[in-house]
Amino acid sequence: MSDTTKPKRYRVYSKFLKETYGEKVYKLPVALPLTCPNRDGSAGVGGCVFCGEIGAGYENLPASMTVQEQLQANIAHIAPKYKAYKYIPYYQNFSNTYLPLDRFKEYMEAGCIDTTVGLAIATRPDCINDAYLEVLQDIKERYKVDIYLEYGLQSVNYHTLEKINRGHGLAEFIDAILRTKRYGISTCAHMILNLPWDTMDDTIEGARILSALGVDQVKLHALYIVKNTLMAKWYEAGDFTLISADEYIDRVIAFLRHLDPNIVLQRLVGRAPETNTLFTNWSMGWWRIQEEIDRRMEEQDVRQGDLYNYLNGSAVRKFF
Repeated sequence: MSDTTKPKRYRVYSKFLKETYGEKVYKLPVALPLTCPNRDGSAGVGGCVFCGEIGAGYENLPASMTVQEQLQANIAHIAPKYKAYKYIPYYQNFSNTYLPLDRFKEYMEAGCIDTTVGLAIATRPDCINDAYLEVLQDIKERYKVDIYLEYGLQSVNYHTLEKINRGHGLAEFIDAILRTKRYGISTCAHMILNLPWDTMDDTIEGARILSALGVDQVKLHALYIVKNTLMAKWYEAGDFTLISADEYIDRVIAFLRHLDPNIVLQRLVGRAPETNTLFTNWSMGWWRIQEEIDRRMEEQDVRQGDLYNYLNGSAVRKFF
């Protein structure tokens, strides 16, 4: 086991939350009764090739419950177990801005209970515009909560984005980040570092692009092969191969080294129930992968941002 008391060589989300809010803060998953424009024909059909019927909400309560019912149920479990008393409702599943504006506003306001310090909203880059950002800016000011918009990007390689049927390209992501920042709202990018069509070069370029855009937070995870998806069909047919766990760890470390050291890492590897998947984290516990990332960074004496030297006219620095 790694030494959990030793400082990490990257900017840890839990530490950021404690520094920002003065105590432990817990994200509470919230499910809304909605879908995705990549499923209903607006941007595509069938959804992303890796996305199952329930989306990403493995730990969510039913969307038939109201927002406040979900929060109350989660708090009843979280508060005594983890001793956390401030919360960030996390609208997690599918595309949470893919709603009529009045309904979107109603759902967001419902999350602003007494113990809420922020709202985290997962969505797609093509599902945000100024009208929704104005609503969020207003909620931020009226309820005195922080807003975190989490955008699924997954890859900066536009060929890969087309292959996985994302229904948007890199341009939409760039626009979403720049537009969101103009409203004083924090951003998080979700990235999959072992998509079969991506290389180490794509991994490094991803870190460089997110740094150049000034993204505030990043969430990394390895690809899950969810049952009954097009990706599962390809996987079972042997149409692609996945990199090893060692290679994934190498990619994470390379990503971190090229990433702006101010960017917060929400996670380095994700979790999914094995009952719903054909492949999950090389059949390893997520904590084992994270511990190995920590161990190798210590062994190699590297850290987040030690290769962050490519912006602000790097070619002319020799003249200073």
